[in-house]
Order: sequence, then C-alpha cells, then structure tokens
Amino acid sequence: MSEHQRLQEQLQQQQLMREDHVEEDEEEEDDEVLQPGEYGGEEYYGSDMSNESGTESMPWIAWFCSLGGHQYFAEVADEFVEDDFNLTGLNSIVPFYKEALEMILDLEPEEDSTKVPDVSIVEASAEQLYGLIHQRFIVTRQGLQQMADKYQAGHFGSCPRTYCQSTNVVPCGRYDLPGVETVKLYCPNCQDIYSPPSSRYHNLDGAYFGTTFAHMLFHVYPELVPKIPNKIYAPAIYGFKISEYSRCGPRMQWLRTKIDASMIDASGKLIKDSGDSEDKN
Repeated sequence: MSEHQRLQEQLQQQQLMREDHVEEDEEEEDDEVLQPGEYGGEEYYGSDMSNESGTESMPWIAWFCSLGGHQYFAEVADEFVEDDFNLTGLNSIVPFYKEALEMILDLEPEEDSTKVPDVSIVEASAEQLYGLIHQRFIVTRQGLQQMADKYQAGHFGSCPRTYCQSTNVVPCGRYDLPGVETVKLYCPNCQDIYSPPSSRYHNLDGAYFGTTFAHMLFHVYPELVPKIPNKIYAPAIYGFKISEYSRCGPRMQWLRTKIDASMIDASGKLIKDSGDSEDKN
C-alpha cells in the first residue's frame, strides 16, 4: 500500500470520529432542552404563564381588595363607579382623575394621554380615588350589606377593652377628607375608637371609611348592636375602692353608663315616672 493511500485512510477515520462527536453533542443538547428544570424546562415556563394569566384575568377592584392590608375594603360594584353622580366633586381632589378612573374600571388608556410621567403616579391616584368612592359606597344599601357580613364574620377584629368581651369592631375615620388621619376601629359596645393592632393598617387613610358609616351601620341593622352587661372597672387598693374625689380615683365613669332603652321615648327624651307627674298635679 502506498503512502498516499494510507494518508487518505487516516483522513477518512478522523472525519468519521468528528461526525460521531458532533452527533453525541447534539443528543446531549436535546436531552438538556427536554429535561424540565431551571431555565428552560416545560414546568418552569408553564407555571409562569399560568400565574401571569391568572393575574391578568382578575379585575382591578378585586385585585386591589385582595392585597395585604386591604381586608377592610368592600368590593365596590362597577355600576356604582360608572355612575357620574356618585363621583361628584372627586375630580377636584384626586390628581390624574381620568387616568385613575380608567385604571379602576380596567379601561384602555387613550393614545394621547402623554401628561402622565409615570405609571406609579396613576396607581397612587387610583388607590385614593377608589378609597373615596368606597367611602360613599359603604353607606348605600348594597355597601352596608357587604360590610355587615364582614362585621359578623369578624374581619375587622375585636375590641381590646376587657369588659367588651371581644365585641366585633368596624373601621371608621374621624375625618372625611384624605391625608388627615389613619383608620380607626369603632366598638359599638363601649362606643369608643381604637387604633388597629396590626401595623399593616397604620397607613390606611381613615377617610376611605368616613365619619358616617360606622354609626349608620348599627342604625340600619340594630340587631348587630351587642347586648353585653355594662361593667366599669373600679380601681381599688387592698380591696378598698378609690374615691372619685381622689387624685388617682376614677374619672367620668358616667360616660360609659348606658341608659335603659325602655326609659327613652321615640323623640329620644327620658320618660318621666307617672308617679312623679301625679304628685306634681
């Protein structure tokens, strides 16, 4: 065999070896692509797509009320938001009112809306706008029913006062304008307000619930008013009650004293005893 033939055989063997290596590398790459795992498996991409589709399909109002720290909110009906009469005066309070309203109603923004510098500004305006709409919605029949159901379920928590025996509370505000004070909790038994125990509610504006809702709720649903025996703590030293005339004695206990409903007439005045009126005559 000549040297030229030997060289040709060696070149052919080297070429076959290279083709075998290329085929093995391609098979390994196919195995890596088909294996589910990090960066490229079917499970990884499938889970992301399902999460994104679930978030996109949720309406803005439902998504907003499901966020942490928003459990006090009721879901305002779209029909209420779409009625311009229910939104009277809010355009002068909320910045970027039109864009915020479009976000709440899941409407596509207009193409010429170039005045908004950042989407986060619209989100903040949408939160404020929804809160002020919520203040008006929860005093309607539908809103009161939603909040009454949440109150009975104990979604708002209970009163921290011992003698109220864990009476359910409702959120309220001391002001109707936003940016003044955070939300408080009203107890229908002691008729006092408290700060929420969880810090997640300490940044929630009290104007989103207003000054009217908590009291209207128990006027519309008087059966929700708790019937707990009135009891007031009496401070004592070695078993002896401290006099109210003492510097460290009890103060203004009459504020927590409840009057029997049978002693009040329809106009809210005290009913005088018939014996006293006869003696005067």
